[in-house]
Amino acid sequence: MIQIKSADFIISAGLSAHFPPGGLPECAFIGRSNVGKSSLMNMLLGRKQLVKTSKTPGKTVTINFFLVNGIFHFVDLPGYGFAKRSKSELERWREAIEDYLTTRTELKLILLLIDGRHGLQKSDEQMVEFLSHHRLPWIPVFTKIDKLTNNEKARLRRHSPDTVCVSSVTGEGKEEAWTCIERHLL
Repeated sequence: MIQIKSADFIISAGLSAHFPPGGLPECAFIGRSNVGKSSLMNMLLGRKQLVKTSKTPGKTVTINFFLVNGIFHFVDLPGYGFAKRSKSELERWREAIEDYLTTRTELKLILLLIDGRHGLQKSDEQMVEFLSHHRLPWIPVFTKIDKLTNNEKARLRRHSPDTVCVSSVTGEGKEEAWTCIERHLL
């Protein structure tokens, strides 16, 4: 497992013109609002508050870039699904996310976070279709597995060979997640 020596916030970008210059590989985190994207990133980086967390859905409104060890980026994308925002603001988020996912050549892996307690929701299925249609490299990551029984965890792991199950609370699945990330980025 990679040793984290540095992890720094770089920029929040609402438009592709504000994305940092290219060159470094990127791992993007996407999922429904409040699925645990920020908590997972903090757990993986060994930092408690580098990536801001909130109990209120829709707090991440821009695409946030974090430089890890000076050699790759973690990218925190706004959540999809429930968020108390105007339709025009939600549409801007959708466009920014779609632009990032389909045009960013540095993007090497997308971690599609799915709440392990609820499984795939309709909006997750739509994201799977989008990622598959565009032939983007992604793996399913089931979050909040500390709230599941061992049988429920086993059922989730049968989704695909690349399925990762994690808990930001207990750290379970951290090494598994890093193995996938390293395989695509390094």
